[in-house]
Amino acid sequence: MGTQTHAEYQQNAFQTASPGELTLMLYNGCLKFIRLSANAMEKKDYEAKNINITKAQKIIRELMVTLRIENETTQHMMQLYDFSLDALVRANINNDANALEEAASIITEFRDTWKEVIKIDRKQRHASGVNR
Repeated sequence: MGTQTHAEYQQNAFQTASPGELTLMLYNGCLKFIRLSANAMEKKDYEAKNINITKAQKIIRELMVTLRIENETTQHMMQLYDFSLDALVRANINNDANALEEAASIITEFRDTWKEVIKIDRKQRHASGVNR
């Protein structure tokens, strides 16, 4: 068996991921781009900062588009996504590291909560013997 490149491995992981795992990948990707933006901001590499903030914004927009507003909780989630987007805009325009941290904090909360949801779902599926 040939060796798989990192890109091939990532592509395969993406193609075989469940919807829940895909959402987790989006959260992790968003946090990665925010981190890269913060590093670029520190180095005064404003082009890299802008590119990575833009990537983080695209991920948040994707999460917003796929969110079904069904109750107070999902309305609150939408408001937090919107606040995160605004924080990223402020960070980009003003080179504001605190605004980056605000966005990272919210997305980290979503990611950590989502990880727990996936764990609970897996336990329930294994307990009932259902494979999806």
